[in-house]
Amino acid sequence: MKKGIKEAIKARQKSYSPYSKFKVGAAIELKDGTFIHGANIENSSYGLTSCAERNALFSLISQGYHKEDIVALYVTGDTPGPISPCGACRQVMVELVPKTAKIVLSNIKGDFEETTLEKLLPYAFEEFEGDND
Repeated sequence: MKKGIKEAIKARQKSYSPYSKFKVGAAIELKDGTFIHGANIENSSYGLTSCAERNALFSLISQGYHKEDIVALYVTGDTPGPISPCGACRQVMVELVPKTAKIVLSNIKGDFEETTLEKLLPYAFEEFEGDND
């Protein structure tokens, strides 16, 4: 777990956050031991800002990996306690992270909490598999 948190801290250094100065890093641990990094990227038009968690997940998919390859997702920031993903990231995580993956929220001081997707978003919008007529 410590390695994953260290990877998220490394990812955090790649943040582009000139407006908020709030750097966030995410690291996805894969079954083969690879880590995929993501950092928050801000824009002066704030609605175009993208969070570290989503950037890591979108990078994972664009590199040809699949949600089944994920073992854990680590997220970190300079917060008093473990950081918490925003609602948009939680919904994207529900779709692109397996329910069995560990979700580890931390801060740069080393405080952490392990949680699950269901605890983060208990009433998630999930793909409807029924008749779509």
